[in-house]
Amino acid sequence: MRKAVMRIVAGAAVAGSVMIAGLAPQPVLAQGSALQALQDYKARAEWADRFDATLPAVNAVKSSEPTLSPETATYLELAIQRYNQIVAQGGWPMVPPGEPTLRLGVRNDKVQVLRQRLMISGDLSQTAGSAQTFDSYVDAAVRRFQLRHGLNADGVVDQATLQALNVPAQTRLRQLETNLVRVRSMSGFAGDRYVMVNIPAAEIEAVENGRVRSRHTGVVGKIDRPSPELSSKIHELNFGPYWTVPVSIIKKDLIPKMKEDPEYLARNKIKIYRWGNTEQELLPSEIDWNTDEAAQYMFRQEPGEGNSLGTVKINFHNQHQVYMHDTPAKNLFGQDFRFHSSGCVRVQNVRELITWLLEGNGWDRAQVDQTIRSGERLDVKLKVQTPVYFAYITAWATADGVVHFRPDIYNRDGAEGLALR
Repeated sequence: MRKAVMRIVAGAAVAGSVMIAGLAPQPVLAQGSALQALQDYKARAEWADRFDATLPAVNAVKSSEPTLSPETATYLELAIQRYNQIVAQGGWPMVPPGEPTLRLGVRNDKVQVLRQRLMISGDLSQTAGSAQTFDSYVDAAVRRFQLRHGLNADGVVDQATLQALNVPAQTRLRQLETNLVRVRSMSGFAGDRYVMVNIPAAEIEAVENGRVRSRHTGVVGKIDRPSPELSSKIHELNFGPYWTVPVSIIKKDLIPKMKEDPEYLARNKIKIYRWGNTEQELLPSEIDWNTDEAAQYMFRQEPGEGNSLGTVKINFHNQHQVYMHDTPAKNLFGQDFRFHSSGCVRVQNVRELITWLLEGNGWDRAQVDQTIRSGERLDVKLKVQTPVYFAYITAWATADGVVHFRPDIYNRDGAEGLALR
């Protein structure tokens, strides 16, 4: 009963504010007056109205379906039909930029545009109305939109969310059509058990019997050092790994840093050797850092705290010399756009993934944790090698009709407005 009264009061507050805004100027109220306090209370009631009722819309985006499945092409075809209709009806409006930042509790005419935009894309119910208030229903719709676009689902229309909102419907339609071609080309049987890295999503899925066993946030290659598309098999794990610095990083990063800071190698526990001879260490003073001489040597970082590969490295044969690994830089996993590596893939909650990979060896999580805690240098050959795929999918759909989009980070979709800005 109380909730029903609250909804009536909240609805009256919205209706009243719309009527006043449309028919007569609002009176100037003394700050702290009883009327102002009542209006503030009603506004808060409206924002908080049945927030639990909005949760199913957000949770519906989460799925145990893999990004790439035998049915993904069919789901994409249905999404294309839907977006064709949206485009035919004129698409959606552009949400104006600028202040105020739209978030829960804000009253602004831009919220009306935002509501319309979210209704057309199916993130907000068609019965949600056109009020200027950013209420709990709009908040849930924004979070749902953010989840579908790989953004932090905080309900705030920040610059990244605004950019995604304002990609035209026609452009999204083209993105779906481009990815349908990609998905069809990858529609073969991936295996009962495999690891899928979706590069634009910066996400890793461990898939077993057609369901996602675990899903991991990732960090993938920079725009100028892209992660490659590939297929291989995971055959080995290295606990407490050494990190051998790739030649490309020696040239692009290490040499410039040594010019600025001669103690960089020592501070990061990186030692220099001649290739094939790790018995005799070279001194930094023996190398001319004003040339590319350093690229002729092997630079190897010692295992332990601060190692760039973290606690474990996941190996699979490939011509690009890339791999997956842990990382000491955990803060990167919380960013909207996680494109910071030189081609390899960093894995959040890597222990869960490697425990799954080691099931065929009879390992459990306790053994994984103990091995990592000990700091032991240990190489483990997998008794059951697991297929791994690096794919480039920027748009896909699921069985329940949820359509996902990601930025075209390497500019391969051929449409303006999709590349990372």
